[in-house]
Amino acid sequence: MESTLASRSRYIPMRLSTTERAKLVVLEAALSASEYTDVVDVMDFRTPKTQRMVDGMRDLLAIISGLVVAADMRDGRRLLARAHDEDEHSAESADLFQSVFEVGRRFKIMSPDKMRTTYGKLVHALMDCATREMTHAIGFACIEPIQTVHGTLLHGGVLELLDDPRLPVATRQVVSAAGVDAAREAALKAEACAALCAEYAARSAGRVTEAELQRVLLSIGDANAFLEYNRRPVERALELLHANFSPRAPAAPDLSLAITSGRDGARLSHSHPMQFAYVEQSLRLWNEIMSEFYRLWTLAEEDLLDGHHYRLRDTGQGLQRVKDAPKVSHAMHRLLAKVQASVSGQWVGSAVVHMGDTDVPNALVFIDKYTQVPRILRPIVDTVDSLPALCASDASIGKWVDKEFGGVGALQRNILADFFRHGFDGSGANNYYDAGSCIDGRLTSAWNWCSRLDKKPYVLAFRLAGHNGFDGDFSR
Repeated sequence: MESTLASRSRYIPMRLSTTERAKLVVLEAALSASEYTDVVDVMDFRTPKTQRMVDGMRDLLAIISGLVVAADMRDGRRLLARAHDEDEHSAESADLFQSVFEVGRRFKIMSPDKMRTTYGKLVHALMDCATREMTHAIGFACIEPIQTVHGTLLHGGVLELLDDPRLPVATRQVVSAAGVDAAREAALKAEACAALCAEYAARSAGRVTEAELQRVLLSIGDANAFLEYNRRPVERALELLHANFSPRAPAAPDLSLAITSGRDGARLSHSHPMQFAYVEQSLRLWNEIMSEFYRLWTLAEEDLLDGHHYRLRDTGQGLQRVKDAPKVSHAMHRLLAKVQASVSGQWVGSAVVHMGDTDVPNALVFIDKYTQVPRILRPIVDTVDSLPALCASDASIGKWVDKEFGGVGALQRNILADFFRHGFDGSGANNYYDAGSCIDGRLTSAWNWCSRLDKKPYVLAFRLAGHNGFDGDFSR
C-alpha cells in the first residue's frame, strides 16, 4: 500500500531552479504587460472571439519572446534561430513557452500569496489555448504537466527514497526554541540530506543528479512548511473555540454564540449549541481542505485546462467564465463526507458545494476563495494570542484594556465570541438567495466579518497587535 508521503508526493510541486526563476521573471513581466483578458473577456460582437483569443495569445508569446531575448538567455538565441516566422513556432520554441507557463503555474501553487494580479490572466489564456481550435491556430499546445516530487523520483527510478527512514530528518524544519539545539539540528539535517542525495543519485545511474535530489528534499520541506502554515491558524481557532466556549450551554450571557436571523446582520437563526457545532464543523472542514490543498489545486487546474468550453456570464460580480469543475467538485464532496462522518451529532447547515454557477463560477474562483482561509484566521488568532504579552509589556495598553473591556481575558473572549457568531452567520451576499449556510457561504460570511472589522469596538487591539489587513499585498 502506498505511504502517505508517497501519495502526497504526486501533488507536491518541485521547487524552482535558478534557470526556472529567470523564466518566472520573464513570465510575470509579460503577463503584466499583456492585455489578454481585457480584450477577450468582453461582450464584443464586432470581432469574432476566436480571433481575439488568437491575437491576444500571439501578443503574449511575442512579449515573452522579446523578454527572453532581452535577458540574453540561451533559450532566447535558440528561439530566434529556430523560429519559422511570426505565425509559427518550432518544437524548440514550443518547449520554451510550455516551460515558461509551467514554471508560473508551479510557482503559484507553491506560493499562493504571489502572482495575485497575474495568475488569473495566465490561467484564462491557457484555458483558451487548451481548446483544439486555439492549439491549431498558434501551432502547438501550451500546457504541460506540473513537475512534481513523485514525477522527478519516478523518472530517476528512485521512488523508494520516499520510504527512507532518514527522510523525516532531511526535510524537517529547524526552528530556534527553548530546549532545542538549532545548530545541532541543522547539522543533522544537512548530513542526512547529503547522504540521501549521494546514495540515491548513484542508484539512479545518472537519471537524476544530486542537485535534483536536493531540490526534491527542499520541495518536501517546503510542502511540510506550507501545510503547517495553512493548517495552524485553523487548528488554533478550533482550540480557542473549545477553550473558551461550551458546546452545550454558555457559561455566561456574553459567552453565548446564539444568533437570530435579521439581528446584527445575521442570515441564520441558531441556538448556542447549534452555532457551536456549526462553527466547529466549518473549521474542521477548512482544516481538511488546507491539508489537501496541493491536490485540490492540481485538480482545479485540470478542470480549468481540460479544453472544454465555458460560458461568459454576468454573475453579479462582473463578467465571469462559468465552467463546471467535476474533479475538484468530487474531491470536495469526498472531504465533506469525511468530515460529516467524523462529527458527533447532526450536520448543521447546508451541505451544498457550489461549483460552476453564479456563486462559484469556476475552479479558479474556488481556489481563490480557499486561499483566504489562513489570511482570515491568522490575524484573528495571532491578535488574541498576543494580547496578554502586549498588555504586560505596556502599562498604558493594559489600563486601556482593563477600562474598556474589563481585562485581557474579557477582550479575548469578546473578539472570539463576535467572530464565532457573526463570522458564521450566513451574511455577506448581495441578495437573500446567496451565501447562507452552504459550504462556500460559510467562507463568505467570515470574509464579510473581516470587512467590518474597522467598525468593531476592539479594532484598536488588532492595530496594536500589528494587524495591517486580511488581504495581504497584491503587489507581490
